[in-house]
Amino acid sequence: MARLPYLDPKDLAEADRPLLKRMITLHRCLVNSPGAARAFSGLGQYIRYGMKLDARLRELAILQVGWLARSPYEWSHHVKIGYDFGVTDEDIAALIAETEGRPNGLEPLAKLVLKGAREVYAGGMSPETFAELQKHFDNEAMVDLTVTAAFYCAVVRTLASLAIDVEPEYQKYLEKYPFPG
Repeated sequence: MARLPYLDPKDLAEADRPLLKRMITLHRCLVNSPGAARAFSGLGQYIRYGMKLDARLRELAILQVGWLARSPYEWSHHVKIGYDFGVTDEDIAALIAETEGRPNGLEPLAKLVLKGAREVYAGGMSPETFAELQKHFDNEAMVDLTVTAAFYCAVVRTLASLAIDVEPEYQKYLEKYPFPG
C-alpha cells in the first residue's frame, strides 16, 4: 500500500487537475506535490516523445533499470510501453539473459546500450562503454541515453520509497516476466 494517498482530480485545484490525465497510481501519488509532479512529468514526456534516441533502444535501457532494481511498477509499465515502441518478447527474454550473462539474440548495439544502462544504475557509465557508444550515437543521443538511464534510476527509487502499487491491469506483465525468486 502506498505511503501517501492516491489523489483524484476532485482532490486537486482546478489548475492541477490536468496532472491526472493518466490515472495511474504513480501520478495519483505524485500529485500530493503538484510542482514535483509537473517537473517529473516534463522530463518523462521528453524522454518518451521528444528525444531522437531510437525508441526501442530507449525502452530497453529503461527496462534494464527496472529489471536491475526489481521494480514491479517500472518493469510492468515499461514492458507494456516497450511493446508500443517496438520491443518484442524476444527482446525482453534476451535482456534478462544478457543481464545474467547468458547468450542471447540481441544485436551488438542493444547489448551495448544495456551495458551502459547497467553502469549508470551502478553509479556511472565507464569511459570505455561511453566511448564505444559514441561510435554509434552523436552527442545529443549520448546525453539522452544517459539522462534516460539516470532518470529511471530516480524513478525506481521514488516508486520504492513511496511504495507505489502496480495497477491490476499491469499485473499480467509481472506474471509473464517474473523477477527471479
